[in-house]
Amino acid sequence: MKVSTKGQYALKVMLDFAVHANDGFIRLREVADRQGISKTYLEQIMVLLNKADFFTTARGYQGGYQLNRPASKYSVGDILRTTEGGLAPVDEPENAGEAGSDRRVAVMCGDVWSGLEDVMAEYLDNLSLQDILDSHRESDIWDFVI
Repeated sequence: MKVSTKGQYALKVMLDFAVHANDGFIRLREVADRQGISKTYLEQIMVLLNKADFFTTARGYQGGYQLNRPASKYSVGDILRTTEGGLAPVDEPENAGEAGSDRRVAVMCGDVWSGLEDVMAEYLDNLSLQDILDSHRESDIWDFVI
């Protein structure tokens, strides 16, 4: 599976909101600036994420977005399914329906792709935003020395 730019940016955006979870409502312009994503493209991603009920929104001067749940309740698998439409490594097995193709071989290949999808889903569904934050808080990335 090759994760599209939309999926990669969605993960960055969700991590940004998780890092700034205690900041209240956050405007998209702030996230776009911090992550180097165009605000227009970010708005397209936010439509998908918001439709999946990942955010609470507020309008007005103090408005913006904030995560609906704690970072531990968002799996990378859910984020990628929301933006990518699924985790399948291939759209459909090669030659599965072509006349003259060996159906047995197509089924064998399909089993490989299905197994790969299961392994990816297991990993991504058990990896939360909080897990990612915790693994990086233990490193020097959060060690600011003045």
